[in-house]
Amino acid sequence: MQPTVRELHPDELTAAWHLGRLAFGSDPQQPPPPPSTNHTIYGAFDGANLIGKAVDLHDEQWWSGRTVPTADVAGVAVAPEARGTGVARALLRTLLRGAHDRGAAISALFPSTPAPYRACGWDIAGQLRTLDLPTAALPRHRPQPHLAVRAGTSADLPATADLHRRVARHRNGLLTRAHPRFNTGDELPYDGLTLVEHDNTLVGYAGWDRGRGYSPDAVLTVEDILAADADAARALVGVLASWHSVTPTLRVTPLPGDAICAHLPLELAREHGRDAWMHRPVDVVRAVETRGWPAHTHGTVTFTLTDDLADWNTGTWQLTVADSTGTLHRVTHDADLHLTVRGFALLYTGTATARTLAETGLLRHTTPDPSALDLLAAGPPAQALDSF
Repeated sequence: MQPTVRELHPDELTAAWHLGRLAFGSDPQQPPPPPSTNHTIYGAFDGANLIGKAVDLHDEQWWSGRTVPTADVAGVAVAPEARGTGVARALLRTLLRGAHDRGAAISALFPSTPAPYRACGWDIAGQLRTLDLPTAALPRHRPQPHLAVRAGTSADLPATADLHRRVARHRNGLLTRAHPRFNTGDELPYDGLTLVEHDNTLVGYAGWDRGRGYSPDAVLTVEDILAADADAARALVGVLASWHSVTPTLRVTPLPGDAICAHLPLELAREHGRDAWMHRPVDVVRAVETRGWPAHTHGTVTFTLTDDLADWNTGTWQLTVADSTGTLHRVTHDADLHLTVRGFALLYTGTATARTLAETGLLRHTTPDPSALDLLAAGPPAQALDSF
């Protein structure tokens, strides 16, 4: 079956919602329609029947101080009678073309099952882990005298967004949270918001939900927590520790390696949930040239890339990195390194090295050592903090 794939019209959104509700077992009550901007919804049709849908969220990610336009894929669903017939592949091919045409450079998604996305060029680049910690084991630091700790309100949300930018911008892969779905308006999106300030400047925050009861299975869920320095992190962890008598468990999704993690007893953590996320380039030239690169990294490497779904990426390329900038140019001479699009994704996100890719078959080479391609993996590994 060769479906027809196109953008959905407003009067087709209810049918798309029903398709997603059946696929994901979501609430049978249809929510209000989302804003019409900053996303594109594609549908696959067999005649007049909607048999599949996929959403391109027009996001941005931080990559070493620069924002990279991103196509975050969500809500991919195919009618059960049409599964295994190429509908998802047709949807994703059209989504990639549309994302490319609007200027996206890279793409990420959280798969319900990874195999169909691997077949289309995405690969697993990391995991978003939610941990349960014994609240009684948290260190009970008192705030340093130069810090002020107070409850926040919705009026403080712009300051938390600014702190998120300060923490996230020098990392790789984190969303900028500029998409309208992160704007909660005048409502606080948590039960409580704890702020840590220094000279009236926000240096740490934790948004948390109290949960129910105070029995041994009561949980305090921290929905969002970041700190700009160690003192702010200690102060926040100290406030969370004060819940030990009524919520024995603290549930948190930490940003690995950040200031908060340095003050949590992670050795006592139990994993509550784990969500793998996947990555692929939309446009390899933009993926290289819009991101930041480590200032100490310099080099040049030539490789051939194959991308069956996004043929504009297929070809032989010369990558040059210097002075915190990367460039990618087509060349006509042969290359000793032959990379799949999945291999590109794993190198770009710092998830693999050229040698490990060669072992998995995602890189073929005729040289004794393919490590020159590790230039593409320069910089810290990509991370995720927000699911979608």
